[in-house]
Amino acid sequence: MTWSDLLFAHWPVEPDKIASLLPAGVTLDTRGGKAWVGIVPFTMSNVRPRLLPPIRGLSRFLELNVRTYVSVHGKPGVWFFSLDAASPIAVRAARATFNLPYMDAKMAITLGEDDTVEYSSHRTHRGEPAARLDASYVATGEFAQAQPDSLEHWLTARYCLYSVNRRGMIGRGEIDHPPWVLAPASYTERTNTMCRPLGLTLPDAPHLLVAKPVDVQAWPVRKCRD
Repeated sequence: MTWSDLLFAHWPVEPDKIASLLPAGVTLDTRGGKAWVGIVPFTMSNVRPRLLPPIRGLSRFLELNVRTYVSVHGKPGVWFFSLDAASPIAVRAARATFNLPYMDAKMAITLGEDDTVEYSSHRTHRGEPAARLDASYVATGEFAQAQPDSLEHWLTARYCLYSVNRRGMIGRGEIDHPPWVLAPASYTERTNTMCRPLGLTLPDAPHLLVAKPVDVQAWPVRKCRD
């Protein structure tokens, strides 16, 4: 698959507010004494199973993640609180395959002449709490790979995800892609209630990065082992 039009918007949050939302066996990662909550809108394209052609209704759609950063058995990764997507097929396939909280949403994107991204999402999933994002973002500096010891690297260089199935088993899904090429960004927020279902109030000023498109490979979620 390819991820493009991607924004990393991150907010520092007191660790106890996030740790209480995680299942047993999943350890919250912190940086600078804070947990970090990310809201990540992007476009997913060229999605297909290995060695097979793209599937209609599944190969291109918008996605919006709410996430934090965790470790299991010492391996750092991503924990998703929600994944809104504009593809009903993808939502149901991901819920069944990856045990992830994918949700239906009505979403739209517009790309301006100055590369500004206008992005909106309105969750429509039956039985799930309402959540909206309406924002615009654009790069404001030079693109480069993050330095290994930087906050930017810590937030973005995460090559697996974790989830828990109905039996409480923790699974790990490996992800592989080239290093992110990132730039600082500006961000105009008109509506953001994505963290309201978690009971979180975000600070006013997020840490912002936009990313160049990246090609990604993902593997099925498997039971975590030491």
